[in-house]
Amino acid sequence: MKRIALLGAQVDALTMEDLHALIAHAVAEGKRWIIANHNLHSIYLYHHDPKMGAFYARAHHVHVDGMSLVFLGKLLHLPLRREHRVTYVDWVRPLVAEAAHQGFRVFYLGSRPGVAEEGAKILRTEHPCLQMATHHGHFNTAPDSLENQHVLAAIRDYRPHILMVGMGMPRQEHWIVDHFEQIEANAILTAGACMDYVAGAVPVPPRWMGRLGLEWLYRLASEPRRLWRRYLIEPWFILRLFLRDVWGRKG
Repeated sequence: MKRIALLGAQVDALTMEDLHALIAHAVAEGKRWIIANHNLHSIYLYHHDPKMGAFYARAHHVHVDGMSLVFLGKLLHLPLRREHRVTYVDWVRPLVAEAAHQGFRVFYLGSRPGVAEEGAKILRTEHPCLQMATHHGHFNTAPDSLENQHVLAAIRDYRPHILMVGMGMPRQEHWIVDHFEQIEANAILTAGACMDYVAGAVPVPPRWMGRLGLEWLYRLASEPRRLWRRYLIEPWFILRLFLRDVWGRKG
């Protein structure tokens, strides 16, 4: 699979069905793959945080999570289409449905105490065959901490085929790259706040806004104090990267 260079980073043109096939392949072949994603925020972090660079260097596949990247890719005449935007708000239910159908065990690490398990209960109700365990993301992630060792042991004991790490960027990527050799799972996914949406702890943006690339506006209006920098400051750096790509293509 050929990667696409975009904004100084690398992404793969993957649909939801492609991702399901990759996960099934990782399980069948006993692989241990990081399946990461990029949006505008992660690309900003990628260029400013060396550990994020190390994480993406280790990622086996990087799908697009952000319609803005698809729009920018189209302007650069890159082979990205709407169906290549796979965000966890839309993907989490098809993903667990596929896991239930295939008999894959899923472990979700993230969210506040109680939220992930509430989301898992909802998903198990929707898919009675679903095998899913959870652990909250509010623990000391230092490699030598007892809490961290407990989390790693819980994952090891459950032997998940799919590990979803939803602790927010860049904390989830840092944790994965710090513990990759100790993580026993076939597909390791950076899942953000997807279980918060399932549990109803965070309101789901209207899906029409996601399709139009306006989901950021809903999130900014919902959490302005937390997200103002991400949506009002970081895009200026992204604009510089985009213009550099434009000039590079002209050259």
